[in-house]
Amino acid sequence: MFDKDVLKLDPSKEVDRITEALREQVLGQLRRRGAVVGISGGIDSSVVTALCVRAFGKEKVLGLFMPEHHSSDDALMLGRMLTGHFGVEAIVENIAPALEGLGCYRRQEEAIRMIVPEYGDGWKCKLVLPSILESDRMNITRLTVQSPAGEVSTVRLPLNAYLQIVAATNYKQRVRKMTEYYHADRLNYAVSGTPNRLEYDQGFFVKQGDGSADFKPIAHLYKTQVYQLAEFLGVPEEIRRRPPTTDTFSMPQTQEEFYFALPYDRMDLCLYAANHGVSAEEVAPVVGLTPAQVERVFKDIDAKRRATRYLHMRPLLIDPVTEV
Repeated sequence: MFDKDVLKLDPSKEVDRITEALREQVLGQLRRRGAVVGISGGIDSSVVTALCVRAFGKEKVLGLFMPEHHSSDDALMLGRMLTGHFGVEAIVENIAPALEGLGCYRRQEEAIRMIVPEYGDGWKCKLVLPSILESDRMNITRLTVQSPAGEVSTVRLPLNAYLQIVAATNYKQRVRKMTEYYHADRLNYAVSGTPNRLEYDQGFFVKQGDGSADFKPIAHLYKTQVYQLAEFLGVPEEIRRRPPTTDTFSMPQTQEEFYFALPYDRMDLCLYAANHGVSAEEVAPVVGLTPAQVERVFKDIDAKRRATRYLHMRPLLIDPVTEV
C-alpha cells in the first residue's frame, strides 16, 4: 500500500551505513584526509556537514561560507550556527569581487534589460515557472522583477534573454566550486557534494558547479529522508525549520516556483511513485491532488530527466580510453 510512510527510514542505521561508506570512499578510494563542504545554511549542506563530522571527526572537516551580493541575510548566520554547533572550522570566502570581475552581475542585468529596459540599481529579480497543477504547462520560465519603489511585475522571457540570465547566474555555483577545490587541494581533502535525490534525479544543479564533487553522500536520499537524518544528527532546529530556497537571485525564491512542480514533501512521494510504478490514482489521495494533476507531475519528472541528461554525462571521447 502506498502512503507517506514509504519514505520513513531508520536514521541510526542509515547514518552508520553512510559514515562507513564515506570512510571507505574518501580515506580509502580517494586517499584524502578529510572533507570540504560548501555550507549554505540549508538542510542538505547541514546534514552533509554532520555526516562528515561523524565519518572523519570535526578536525578533518572544513566548512566554507561563500556569500555574494544576492545571498540571503540569514544564510551566513545559520551557517555559523551549524559550524559552531558541530565544532567545525569555517572560512568565509566572499565571492562577489570574483563575480564582478567575471561580469556575472553585468551580464545578468544586460539580459534583463532586453525585456525590462529600466532595470538597474535598486531593482531585484527572480525566475519563476507557472504552476503545473492548473493545466499542462509549457516549461517557459518567466522573470519577476521588483522596482526600488516595491512594484512587482512578471514578464515572459524570450529564449536568448533566459539563456543569458542562466549562463551569467551559473558563474556563482562554478566560482564556489573552484573555491572549494582550492581548499581541498591545500589540505589534501575531498570535496563533498550536497544534492539530495530529488535534485540529483531532476537535474537541479549546475554542471561543473554544484554538480561537481568527489563524493555525494545524500544523493540517494529523498529530501524528506534528509530531514529525518537532520533531526537524528542534531542539526539545529532553526535550520530544520527553514523553507528550502535557491538563494540565487536577489528576490526570495522557493525551489518549487523556480524548478520543481510541488513542495519537496509531495514531490518526493511523486518521484518515489514514478520510480516504483505506483499509479496516479493511488498517489493522488496521499499527496492531496487529483489523478490528472499527479499525471502532470509524472510527465514533468520524465521531461526534466530528458532535458537534464546532459548534466549527468561524462565528456565524450572518440575512442574508449582505459582508465587507470
